[in-house]
Amino acid sequence: MPEDIEERLIKENLMEAYRRRPPYQQNDYLGWILKAKRPETREKRITQMLEELRRGDNIWVWIIAQNNTNVFMVTRRDPTVGL
Repeated sequence: MPEDIEERLIKENLMEAYRRRPPYQQNDYLGWILKAKRPETREKRITQMLEELRRGDNIWVWIIAQNNTNVFMVTRRDPTVGL
């Protein structure tokens, strides 16, 4: 975990909330933040992660997908929850 993100989680008393998330959600948060191209986008994403953790929001939307032979469930980040 990048040091600045760890420091923010500790400062905001949200490290425990972060650790309670499943590993795939922890990785999604970090990957999403680290893919930001501009510093202001990165900061906005960190702030959004902190707000979601504070509220206990679920960032995932389950979708039933179907192709010609199978029906399956997939997840994606909720587009109504920020960037």
